[in-house]
Amino acid sequence: MSQPSPPEPGRISWVDLTVPDAATIRDFYREVVGWATSDVDMGGYLDYCVHPAPGADPVAGICHARGPNAALPAAWMIYITVAELDSALERCRTLGGSVVAGPSGGSGQGRLAVIRDPAGAVAALYEPPANR
Repeated sequence: MSQPSPPEPGRISWVDLTVPDAATIRDFYREVVGWATSDVDMGGYLDYCVHPAPGADPVAGICHARGPNAALPAAWMIYITVAELDSALERCRTLGGSVVAGPSGGSGQGRLAVIRDPAGAVAALYEPPANR
């Protein structure tokens, strides 16, 4: 089976919801919109991938505000693919934004950082592993 191509720079490649009680919110969205879920072992607790239907590819995640997500606000977070994370973070700071968390990741998983734009909105920037 071939590996999927990494997302193109500039595209929204993923979305996560970070909340204090991910299991309760997982159940809420399963009931409200009909999402199926799968567990993601975070080493001591579970986060969740959500799928539009059972057996479909995941489209988003619901995460506990713990570990690497402890400082993130309770909000839907988009992940925007960039060609080179360090350069994007430098441009972010130069243009009046700030880095909220990261960069983190690596070892074949890609790297990410959470930024705040000059208007105060928060988003994550993601550099796929193929770009390193």
